[in-house]
Amino acid sequence: MFQGIFNYDNPVWRYIGKFGDLMMLNVLWIVCSIPIFTIGASTTALYYVTLKLARDDDGYTIKSFFKSFKENFKQATVIWLILLATGVILAFDLYFLLNVLTGSSMIRTVFMAAIGALSFIWIFVFTFAFPLQSRFYNPIKRTLFNALFMSVRHLFRTLGILVLDAALVLMGYLSVFYAPQFTVLALLFGVPLIAFVNSYIFNGIFKKYIPEDENGEDSGELRPILEDVAIVAPKSTQQAQEDE
Repeated sequence: MFQGIFNYDNPVWRYIGKFGDLMMLNVLWIVCSIPIFTIGASTTALYYVTLKLARDDDGYTIKSFFKSFKENFKQATVIWLILLATGVILAFDLYFLLNVLTGSSMIRTVFMAAIGALSFIWIFVFTFAFPLQSRFYNPIKRTLFNALFMSVRHLFRTLGILVLDAALVLMGYLSVFYAPQFTVLALLFGVPLIAFVNSYIFNGIFKKYIPEDENGEDSGELRPILEDVAIVAPKSTQQAQEDE
């Protein structure tokens, strides 16, 4: 009985170990995001590890994080800067519409609808871009297109991710004012907890685009999302083994 309880393969201990990894990832993500322009690379590295944790594909957390950070730095940084720039433009447009532009209510309504639609597109792409970058090799343009395509094609799961993320952020915010004893948990786990929860959903989505070999495992081969529309190239199993 006691041997089973203290066996590391026990699901309880495995999850305790995962939470320890999340605390470590929280420190790594914060430190590597301090320069601001590196947030894309650090978020990609974060998802690289949490996707593995959600698949029970345990490895060396620190080694895996920095390996992904280094390999994806250039593309993830460009993707982050593109999303940051477009996000700032959308925010400015919204501010201008609400506080500066005066005139026909119909014109304001049309502009508001356009900005709202573009904002949803931005949120969808932002949600999928870094998990995709961490899991697949593609040019930047293709990664952004795949992010939009997947988020729309799996709309209900995308909405589920956004609802879960909003709930976790709200719980963390409210804990500061109404349950200070839980604030330390938010500080310990932070963004990695959100990424870890999201990773269970992302793994379910990504699995649809990665063919399995005869053993039921990822073959690492190229598979199209839709013929002649979008293609994702899963990172090779050899690279995954190097992280072990």
